[in-house]
Amino acid sequence: MTRSKAMAWAGGVLYLVALGVLAGVLVWASGTVHAVGSLLAASLLVGVVRRMPLLALAMTLLGSAAAVTLTPVSLPVDLQGSFQGEFLSFLAVDLVLGFIVATCARSASIVAAAVSFTAQFLLIGIFAHGDNLAVNGVIALLAMAASCLAGLLNRERREHTAALRDREVAEAVTAERLGIARELHDMVAHSIGIIAIQAGVGHQVMETQPSEARNALHAIETTSRETLSGLRRTLVALRQADADGATASGRAPLGPSPGLDDVERLAATTEQAGVRVEVRRSGNPRPLPADIDLSAYRIVQEALTNVVRHADTGRCRVTIAFGNEELSVEVVDDGRGTTGNGSAHGFGLVGMRERVGLLHGHLSTGPRPGGGFRVAARLPLPEPAGARMEAR
Repeated sequence: MTRSKAMAWAGGVLYLVALGVLAGVLVWASGTVHAVGSLLAASLLVGVVRRMPLLALAMTLLGSAAAVTLTPVSLPVDLQGSFQGEFLSFLAVDLVLGFIVATCARSASIVAAAVSFTAQFLLIGIFAHGDNLAVNGVIALLAMAASCLAGLLNRERREHTAALRDREVAEAVTAERLGIARELHDMVAHSIGIIAIQAGVGHQVMETQPSEARNALHAIETTSRETLSGLRRTLVALRQADADGATASGRAPLGPSPGLDDVERLAATTEQAGVRVEVRRSGNPRPLPADIDLSAYRIVQEALTNVVRHADTGRCRVTIAFGNEELSVEVVDDGRGTTGNGSAHGFGLVGMRERVGLLHGHLSTGPRPGGGFRVAARLPLPEPAGARMEAR
């Protein structure tokens, strides 16, 4: 038996002992004393109420019945007027009833309310004096209705809170799944595009230009290894609670996420696929928050993937501009742009929009007037720490 359960049972026993004291030792006390005594003794049932509320209701009904029936008939009425003090003990019953309505099943609440109503009004009908019958009945009914209403309101509030929590959990899971899908798409799509092009080149020149075929195979090997490494980092991140837990358990910590510092390496990989990338930087570069740095890199990566796969051109330009309030990333090419109705290529542009939207930025994509395609993203930057200090 656990400690809390033992304390609950001890409280129930002490409650019964208190009722016995009221019935035996204070037999000549007034009805109000009996009622107030049983009401105060009901505080011993807190543990029973939490564990077995129906049993607690039965015990408080017993105590209230004892307070009413043991009132000495030879003594004058305690409270002259319309209300008799011995019926104060019913407040304990109403409090337990409200807890049952708030926490127990609806069927159990209905049964508890019916039993409480019947017991209270039978006692009031039998032991109320003269004209006090109607007044005591109305007061008891109002008290019971108030406790049930309070219980219903508490139940609705808890159910509403639980529903909101479930919805937040579902939204968090959906957001996490979308984030994983974006990462996998942006990481794998670029690499697979490079591998496919290099494999095609190697196949075409295998017989006539063995050295070019070897270069293509080398590029495929390098790109494949980098992709496998990125996939491993992603899968490890999904399988562990956090990087600190992984380090504490002896596993290798996760490698850093890619960022704008890796754009030149990305450009070199793209150049191996036959598209020369010119990288331009402007403004005053500074350390970026991890989410902005990663998103900007992924936008450039996906834009270059689309250039390799769809633009049918041999060159493009990447421009990275650091402003005071925002980071601008632009990828333009002079290829054929979109085809047909100009719809986006697969999920790439959708992922870009999601990333930019999460950072409250702005994304612009579409064909260029002079030919080719343009992807431009503006991402708000936090105020530098130095600027915040100067403002103070």
